[in-house]
Amino acid sequence: MSVDFQSMHARQPNAPAVVLLSGGLDSATVLAIAKKLGYAPYALSFRYGQRHSSELDAAVRVARSIGAVRHEIIDLDLRRFVGGSALTDDAYAVPTSPGPQDEIPITYVPARNTIMLSVALGWAEALGGLDIFFGANAVDYSGYPDCRPDYVKSFEATANLATKVGVESHEESTRFRVHAPIIKMSKAEIIKTGIELGVDFSQTVSCYQANSEGLACGQCESCRLRREGFKSAGISDPTHYAK
Repeated sequence: MSVDFQSMHARQPNAPAVVLLSGGLDSATVLAIAKKLGYAPYALSFRYGQRHSSELDAAVRVARSIGAVRHEIIDLDLRRFVGGSALTDDAYAVPTSPGPQDEIPITYVPARNTIMLSVALGWAEALGGLDIFFGANAVDYSGYPDCRPDYVKSFEATANLATKVGVESHEESTRFRVHAPIIKMSKAEIIKTGIELGVDFSQTVSCYQANSEGLACGQCESCRLRREGFKSAGISDPTHYAK
């Protein structure tokens, strides 16, 4: 599967779009897609209490490299809600092997995408934009409930119910859209798309527990999916590993 750039072009040239940017492989590709489609991308990242800041350092590099109009990093400390995720509570260890397929993994952060998309919605409305992009993926993903197509559709409906623009608009062309362009793509397909768009994946950090230098552990689920993606794509893995 690939992105249909012909049918997904921006509503108008350089229309503002907010792009959630974690600093990882997926979100970097989504930022490049938004740029390719003709949007003026405004990158949005969060310091939410994740285990390391290396991914935010990566987000800064990626936003600059791809050409975001502006990049904001919002402080939102989810560690204050103790429990629930290995990414925000040190009492839980980051798993190094896949868990049962019918269980949501401990790396799921409660309501994270909903919180981040809500902030993105506020910024988009303030910018006079109608488009939000984020890197949800329902193929090579860890079973997160807020990465499913039904969730994306639901949040888009909420966006149009909860905003001045949504309430006042009577035409589909002037309503909010939430874009998840890689949601049905495999990790290999995402990587190939990113390469075609000139994404430098050596700048990205996907590891759940990268060290202060951005070196990946090579053992967590995110590292495994990333490594297998490059292998399936037939592309040399540019990831910087600690070991």
